[in-house]
Amino acid sequence: MATVIKGTAVAKKVRQGLRDEILEIQKEKPDFKPGLTVVQVGDRPDSNVYIGAKVKACEEIGINGVHMKLPPETTQQELIDAIEGLNVDPDVHGIILQVPLDCTTGIDETLCTNVLSPSKDVDGLTDVNAGRLARGDLKRCFTPCTPTGCMVLIDEAGVDVKGKNVCVVGRSKIVGAPMHDLLLWAHGTVTTCHSRTPDLGYHIKQADVVVVAAGKKELVKGEWIKPGAVVIDCGINPEPDATKKSGVKLWGDVEYPAAKQVAGAITPVPGGVGPMTVALLMRNTVTSAKRMHGITGARSYSTTSYTRPIATQGTARGLSTSAYIARTGLRLLQRLKK
Repeated sequence: MATVIKGTAVAKKVRQGLRDEILEIQKEKPDFKPGLTVVQVGDRPDSNVYIGAKVKACEEIGINGVHMKLPPETTQQELIDAIEGLNVDPDVHGIILQVPLDCTTGIDETLCTNVLSPSKDVDGLTDVNAGRLARGDLKRCFTPCTPTGCMVLIDEAGVDVKGKNVCVVGRSKIVGAPMHDLLLWAHGTVTTCHSRTPDLGYHIKQADVVVVAAGKKELVKGEWIKPGAVVIDCGINPEPDATKKSGVKLWGDVEYPAAKQVAGAITPVPGGVGPMTVALLMRNTVTSAKRMHGITGARSYSTTSYTRPIATQGTARGLSTSAYIARTGLRLLQRLKK
């Protein structure tokens, strides 16, 4: 019978540790206040729930959490201007562009994500951060929060992935691909499986650690799990269930009851990986704030080659630096007042 890795409890420890760290820093630097802004276009109900959870976590930890909500008719250039304004705001240390965007104007999500300054991209989704992760430059990048949370949970299970056979099921840009990279640079021998992989069960049976992020209910069968393996289930598959107070039951990507009988350690759904995502987002925001305040222990981060100077951004639009900053701020105020 597997040990259940309780992500809720681990996330609580991470969040409490961050709160304590902020309070300790503020004893010497009273003006230290990490800031996180979540930019949303439109009004998707699921996005509202996710953002609410992030802002609540900010309040509990001592981070200034701001929800910037723009209307569905926001244009791509207006969104770019909003993000560039946050890039130069010294009180903002982390920026998230909540996707999918709920807009009527055909905004390019990838393009706008890459407008984020990599040094404030606490979700680790810009091409710069993804590229640094792929190259193993972990000290100079932010890594996506869900796979980073998975690494913390694997460590919580007492497993060192060095030299272990690891199987990642899924190759999304948000979870699967960066999960592969993190495990590789932790010296695991990593196999990535996906929708085109034949005989998925064969690969999983070889693995000492299995991380599943496929988005398909109970895709991974209990009989495929190697005895004693660590199983991390990132799946969240909702189905209507009248017996639940919420009216919804969440299923993972792993056949949990059967896998639990074989694995050495396993995460449940819910209460496993999910809480870690928000906790690691908070950690990245605090790390960014420490770096910007020059606090010892913050990671080095050079973005000179990638983030356009403010003067350059203004010149590209035929504006002086001061005029560009003023126009960006005015546009933001006009949009938020509507």
